[in-house]
Amino acid sequence: MAEPEKNRVSVDIYGQTYQMVGKESVGHMRLVASLVDDMMREISSKNRSLDTPKIAVLTALNMVNDSIKLKERIEELENELNQLKG
Repeated sequence: MAEPEKNRVSVDIYGQTYQMVGKESVGHMRLVASLVDDMMREISSKNRSLDTPKIAVLTALNMVNDSIKLKERIEELENELNQLKG
């Protein structure tokens, strides 16, 4: 089976241009970059003394935290669904 073709897109995140390569659609990759850029700008606006690496780490921590919360909520909902089924 052939692997899906990789898409390439140029995106701007916090004033830097990055070349993204992935199997996701160009639109999806642009959305991801936009969400990262938005969160970095939000964190920066709340604390102007942070340098870019610290802003990037805090952005990563916040996004992973959000991801974990969503996975936990999905698990809760799946458990509720299983209880209702059985």
